[in-house]
Amino acid sequence: MSTWSGGAFGERAVCVLADNASPMTLDGTNTWVLREPGASRSVVVDPGPPLPAHLDAVRDAAGDVAVVLLTHHHLDHSEAAREFAESVGCGVRALDPEYRWGSEGLGDGDVVEVDGLEVHVVATPGHTADSLSFVLPAERTVLTGDTVLGRGTTVVAHPDGQLGAYLGSLDRLHALASEHEITAIWPGHGPVISAALPALDYYIAHRRERLAQVREAVAALGAGEPETLPRRVVELVYADVDPVLWGAAELSVRAQLAYLRGDHPL
Repeated sequence: MSTWSGGAFGERAVCVLADNASPMTLDGTNTWVLREPGASRSVVVDPGPPLPAHLDAVRDAAGDVAVVLLTHHHLDHSEAAREFAESVGCGVRALDPEYRWGSEGLGDGDVVEVDGLEVHVVATPGHTADSLSFVLPAERTVLTGDTVLGRGTTVVAHPDGQLGAYLGSLDRLHALASEHEITAIWPGHGPVISAALPALDYYIAHRRERLAQVREAVAALGAGEPETLPRRVVELVYADVDPVLWGAAELSVRAQLAYLRGDHPL
């Protein structure tokens, strides 16, 4: 497996990798610094964890920061946002008001403009209810936070995350890729994806396959204690996955079961 270390991408982005690697965060959190060529001010996406060396590196890469944007509220993306924003004298914009610093929010259809740079906001709920993605039309790329990862697949963090919403978000990103509005993905964890459409094809097919496996597992397991069903499904469906990730897998299974019990019966 190749090692991911961040770096410069396109004409407008630098990825500063946080030193918080784990089974859930892969190589660490990707903090993205966006700046129009020749401009003095930047946009920082997901300052990440409150690690002094990381925040110093982000400040060095970012220079004069106009605004901080958050893809979602999970602490590996948002925890240092206010501290960082206060240190550079800017606000934090997020969908969830609890994670904002300043008066400006952020939502679907918004366009953040800084010195010629345009960041188009696309609502992509599912991983969490407040998940956003950011399209850079000039780069034909999208920053996906945890909606699409650079390696492996993401967790639908039930009950905040919902599978129906997540599948809709994948379809929305797929439509943007099919229309050639985006060709690459810059994720919140793991390496950049240079071909967006095949990655989204895989994500959609994988999620549908997992749904079918969960449906079959429920049928095979039969009657039993409802409260233990998610873990029993994990042990059957995710038998090939490192048990250290079974807790996260159980969140996704709970989301899948809720989806199947809704408008998509078992």
